[in-house]
Amino acid sequence: MNILMIFKIIAAIGTAATGLFALVRPTAIYSFTGLIAEGSRGISEIRSIFGALFMALGIAPFIFGETAYHVLGFGYLAIAVVRLISIFIDKSTASSNWISLIIEIVFGIILIVKVAK
Repeated sequence: MNILMIFKIIAAIGTAATGLFALVRPTAIYSFTGLIAEGSRGISEIRSIFGALFMALGIAPFIFGETAYHVLGFGYLAIAVVRLISIFIDKSTASSNWISLIIEIVFGIILIVKVAK
């Protein structure tokens, strides 16, 4: 197993772990997203979107292989593009937003690069 594959696995596990955290502790998600789970509807949305969806996206590469890594990477890059636009349009220049952007770009690139056989 080469280093790129190890990084892909780390990115997928990190995605699934973020989802697990959101699923189990939806009110604590504020610490890294800035979103407040207000009321049962808000908690349900955080559990389902940040929880279940991120868990499924993180686990999918272990079930479906290389193509699922690429889909996850494409998703991260799409998030990064929109986040970058939002940073400027919404004047949301918090350091946590820049850190998220960097992580999304790094994960996105790692995940879309094909592993040499």
